[in-house]
Amino acid sequence: MSAIGLGMPGLRRTPPGPPGTADRPATSALVDRFGRTARDLRISVTTACSLRCTYCMPEQGLPVVPTGRLLTADEIARLVRIAVDELGVVDVRFTGGEPLLRPDLVDIIAQSARVAGTASISLTTNGIGLERRIDALRDAGLTRVNISLDTVDRDHFARLTRRDRLPAVLRGIEGARRAGLTPLKINAVLMRDTLAGAADLVAWALEHRVELRFIEQMPLDADEAWVRENMVDAAELVTALAPRFALSDPHRDDPHAPAESWLVDGGPARVGIIASVTRSFCSACDRTRLTAEGTVRSCLFGDDEVDLRGRLRAGADDAELADLWRAAMWGKQAGHGMEREGFRRPIRTMGAIGG
Repeated sequence: MSAIGLGMPGLRRTPPGPPGTADRPATSALVDRFGRTARDLRISVTTACSLRCTYCMPEQGLPVVPTGRLLTADEIARLVRIAVDELGVVDVRFTGGEPLLRPDLVDIIAQSARVAGTASISLTTNGIGLERRIDALRDAGLTRVNISLDTVDRDHFARLTRRDRLPAVLRGIEGARRAGLTPLKINAVLMRDTLAGAADLVAWALEHRVELRFIEQMPLDADEAWVRENMVDAAELVTALAPRFALSDPHRDDPHAPAESWLVDGGPARVGIIASVTRSFCSACDRTRLTAEGTVRSCLFGDDEVDLRGRLRAGADDAELADLWRAAMWGKQAGHGMEREGFRRPIRTMGAIGG
């Protein structure tokens, strides 16, 4: 087994390889040393993106990953089958970069859906171009969509994403709603720059009957501009919304769900808040990740990665790939560690890891 670190972008440092598994319990599931079991698989299919969001991408974009280093549709489907049949995964979500930039995305979804059994097949996207492909994706087996949208002000959107594409995103959202993929969730990153418009975004979400979720910004931006003292936390968001909306009864229906669900003005409408920095849910994390290059990443903030693509292309059978995956997850760290002195952000940025 080999562990690899991919510095894109950032300065390389040697990650500690996954630990031995002699003390791992005899279970087929993706368990770790802290009693967690991973059942939610995130698969990045590209690091390319059609936007340049300041909290994610550098202005020039990330280095292009050569096609030959990306997992193919056949390889992705094989790993999905192993994850579902051998490792107990029940949710599969495709991410990027921007997954709609993969020309074979429909084939990826179709092949994966055929082998995923009852596991859900979902997509996280910025929505640009979605209205043209949503019917084919739904017919291929896509069951849910999450769309990123941080503001409904066009000028602000253009500044934030470095692209004037808000109308295209809104068309994508309308296309997903028309296609009947529910629940339709909208993800908004909390930033000092967008806080003043948060209430407008809530009003828009209520009007269009979508599930809005605010996400505390994490130190995964390519420009390394994140400073904890300047971040907007969940408590500040609730206060900022108070003049127009009363949020109450925060709860999680699923203990593994990252978002706390808040009633808006007593309900039934709800808004989600993912307080990934200030109210860490690491102790209940049930995610495992595959990068676009086919490495297992057990934690967003862990630089250790285990190469499945190399072993797959070298002829490894399903049992070997499953064991490599289990070993990678057994070495998962306890949490992101942002509360500790000396915390260091990971080498990869969010765009290179996958949302």
